[in-house]
Amino acid sequence: MSRPTRWGIAGPGRIAATMAAEFVHVPGAELVAVGSRSADRAAAFADRFGIPQAFGSYDDFFAADLDAVYLATPHAQHTDLALAAIAAGKAVLVEKSFTTSVADTLAIVDAARARCVFVMEAMWTRFLPAMVELRRMIAAGDLGEVRTIQGDLIAPRDFDPSDRLFDPDLGGGAVFDLGVYVLSFVQQFLGVPDRVHATGGLLPNGVEGEAGILLGWDDGRFASEAISFRVAGPGRQLVAGTDGWVDVKPRFHRAETLVWHPRGAEPQELHFPKRGAGYGHEVEHVNECLADGLLESPVMPLADTIAVQRLMTEVLRQLGR
Repeated sequence: MSRPTRWGIAGPGRIAATMAAEFVHVPGAELVAVGSRSADRAAAFADRFGIPQAFGSYDDFFAADLDAVYLATPHAQHTDLALAAIAAGKAVLVEKSFTTSVADTLAIVDAARARCVFVMEAMWTRFLPAMVELRRMIAAGDLGEVRTIQGDLIAPRDFDPSDRLFDPDLGGGAVFDLGVYVLSFVQQFLGVPDRVHATGGLLPNGVEGEAGILLGWDDGRFASEAISFRVAGPGRQLVAGTDGWVDVKPRFHRAETLVWHPRGAEPQELHFPKRGAGYGHEVEHVNECLADGLLESPVMPLADTIAVQRLMTEVLRQLGR
C-alpha cells in the first residue's frame, strides 16, 4: 500500500487555517509540515492543527520530505515561493489569485514545465460536486449551446488599508480577491472572450473596491459579472443555453444547489453536498493527478490560469490600476 501524499502549507494565515482543517476529509493526504518566515507563527499554527513539523525558514520547509505544498501567502508573495518549491521538486497548489501579473504567472508555468513539476491554481470551486455536475450537464448538451453567463460575487468589507485585502503591495483589491472567481467561472464554460469592458471605482488608497465586467465574443455570446467590497449581494450565477438554464444558488463559489430549468419543462432543484468546507476536493484532485503522473490538472489547466490572469490584468488597466 502506497504512503499518503505528504503535504505542507506555506504561510500560516487565515486561508491556511481553513485548508488545514480540511485534511481530515481527504483520504490519502497527510498534512505534515507548515512553513513561515516566523518560527513562532509556524510553531503556533502547528500546535493548533497537530502538524508534526514547523519551519521558520522557507528554505528548510522546501527541503523537507514533502510531496506537495500549498501556498497560502498573499498573492504578491506567490511567485518567489512557487519558484522555490518547483526548484525543490515539490508539486505546488497555489492559492488564487495565482500571481499579480501575467509575467509572474508565465514564469511559474515555464519553470514548472521545464522542471516537470505539477502546478495548479487553487480554484477550489471547480472541484465542488455541484460544479462537477454542472460541467457534466453542459458537456452532455442538457443546456444546448451555452450563450450567456450572468452573476456576481459581492462581499462587503470595511475598508482597512493595512489589511491584505486592501494593501496594493500584497495584491489587494476586489479583482484579485473576487474577480478571479467570476472570471474563472465564465472562462471555463465560454472560453477566452474577444472583448473586455470594465467600469468601477477605486478606494482611497487607489485599489479597486468594485467593478462591473462585460465580456463579449465575436459570435455574439456574452457574460456580465459584478464584484464589490462596498455593498451586500447574493453571489449567484446564471448559466443559460439554447435548451434551458441553470441557477447556481448563492453563494456560487461554495455551491451545493443547482436549479435546472429545462426549456418548456418544470424546474428541478438538485443538491450536491460538499465535504467539510469544500476545500478538500481540490486536494483530493491534486493527489489523483500526482498518482496518475500528470503535470497539470485537466480541470484547472495552466492555460486557464494564464487566460484569467490576462483578463484580470485588462480589467485592472481599464479601472485605472
